Amino acid sequence: MNLSFLNRLEALLRLVPHVKKPHEPLTFRQKLKWTAIIMGLYFILFSTPAFGVNKTTLENPVFQLLNIVFASRTGTLITVGISPIVLASIVLQFLQGAELLKIDMNNPYEKGKFQTIQKSAAIVIALVESVIFAHSLPLLSPSFFTIVAAQLAIGAIIVIYLDETMVKYGITSGINLFIAGGVAYAIVAGTINILILGAIGQIQSGAWAGSNLLPNVLLAFGSLFFAILVMLICIYVYDIKIELPLAFSQARGVGGRLPIPFLYVSVLPVILASSLIASTTLWFSFLSGVTGQYANLAHFIGYYTVTGNGAAGGTTKALSGGLLYLISPTFNIGEPYPPPYGIGYGDYFNNLIAGISPLYMPWGGVVYVPEWVHIITYTIVLIILCIIFGKFWVEMTGQSPKNMADQLQSIGWQIPGFRRDPRIIESILNKYIPTITVLGSIVVALLAALANLTGAIGTGMGILLTVGIMYMVYRQLEQENVIESSGLEKYIS
Repeated sequence: MNLSFLNRLEALLRLVPHVKKPHEPLTFRQKLKWTAIIMGLYFILFSTPAFGVNKTTLENPVFQLLNIVFASRTGTLITVGISPIVLASIVLQFLQGAELLKIDMNNPYEKGKFQTIQKSAAIVIALVESVIFAHSLPLLSPSFFTIVAAQLAIGAIIVIYLDETMVKYGITSGINLFIAGGVAYAIVAGTINILILGAIGQIQSGAWAGSNLLPNVLLAFGSLFFAILVMLICIYVYDIKIELPLAFSQARGVGGRLPIPFLYVSVLPVILASSLIASTTLWFSFLSGVTGQYANLAHFIGYYTVTGNGAAGGTTKALSGGLLYLISPTFNIGEPYPPPYGIGYGDYFNNLIAGISPLYMPWGGVVYVPEWVHIITYTIVLIILCIIFGKFWVEMTGQSPKNMADQLQSIGWQIPGFRRDPRIIESILNKYIPTITVLGSIVVALLAALANLTGAIGTGMGILLTVGIMYMVYRQLEQENVIESSGLEKYIS
C-alpha cells in the first residue's frame, strides 16, 4: 500500500470534514481560552447520560479501567472516548513501520493525507465500537439499542474533532487533557466516596470505636495513600535524566546539553499496552453468548459472567476467567474492580493470595488458577507489552539513535572531543537510548501494576498518565510563555 494507492482515495478523503488551522499564530492567552472551551464541551459530554442506558452504569466500578484508558465515562455520550483515535493511530503506525504504508512524514502534503486517513479510520472505528458498546451496556430496554448506538457514535465523532481542534488551537493534544480530566474526576470522586461512604459513616456509626479507630481510618484511606505514593514516585522518576554535552560546530565555545530522560518514551507504552488489553477484553465480550461445541473454546479465551435480568436492571458482562482474565487487571474476588473500596484491604489481600479463577480447557474440563498466578501473569504481560510498544514508539516517532544523530548533525551539533560525524553521535546514543527505553518501559509497567493491584484511586495507568501529561503541559506552558515574552511567536507557525 503506497501513496499511489492512496491517491485513488483522494475523492473519498475530501468528503471527510476537517478543522482549519488558525490564519495566524495564536497567543498564549488565546490558546488557554480555546483549551478551556474545548474542555468545557468535553465535560458537558462527560456529564450527559446516553438516553436509554441504565444510569447505574455511570458509577459502576467495573468500567473504571476502560474509562481511564479511553478518557471516557461509560453510559454517557463519550462512552467510546478516545479509543478510536488511539487504535487508528496504532494500526497506521504499524502499517507505516512495516512499510506497508509508505508516506513521507516530512512532506507536508503526504503528512496531511496521512492525518486525514487516520481521522477517517478513527471515525469508522468509532461507528463499530459504538455498536459494540451499545450491545455490552445494560439498556433500559432492547428497543433502545439503535438509539443508544447512534448517540455513542455521535459523541465519539465529536470527541475526534475536539481533539483535532485542541491540537490546532489549544496548548496540547486533546487526548492528553481528556485523559487527565477523567483521572482528576476519578480521584476527586473516589476521595469523596471514601469520606462520605467510608470513614465518616463508620465513625458516626461507632463501628470504629476504641483503640482500632486510627488503624481503621488509615486503612479506609489506603486507596488515596497508594495513589499519592505512586504519584510521588512518578514525579521523582520524571526528573531522572542523563545529559550529554554538545558543542556547536560552527561557533567555537558555544555548547549545550542533550537531556535523555529516564522515561524516554514517557508513559506511551502504558497507554498502548493498557488500551490493547482493555480493547481485547471488551471486543471478546460476545463470547459470553457462545454455546454448543465452541463453548469450551470461548470460555478458554475469556469467561464472562452475565448478571442482571436484561430489563430495567440491565445486564453486565464481567470478565471472571480464561486467558483474557489472566492478562487483565480485573479481579473476581466478590466485588467489582477495584475491590478495596467495597471489602476492605484485609479481605482484599487475603483473596488475592487465596482466591482462584476458572480456566476452561478447549477439550473440556476446568483448571482453577490461583489469584497470585493471575497477578504475576498480568504484571509480566504488561511489562512485555510496554517494552514492545516502547521500542516500537521510539522507532516510529523519530526518537531512535540514528534519527536523533541525523537531527543533531543537521543543525550543527556534535559531541565534544569527537569528529563531526552522525555515526559517532549515533554510536554514543546507542549506549543510552535502547537501555533507557527498556528500563523506562519496565518501570512504568511496574508502577501501573502496583497501583492497580493496591486499588489506588485513579488506577495505576491513570496516575502515570496524569503526572506525565501535567509534566509535559507544564513544560509546554513554560516554553509558550518564554516564546511570547520574547516576542518570537510571530515567527513561529
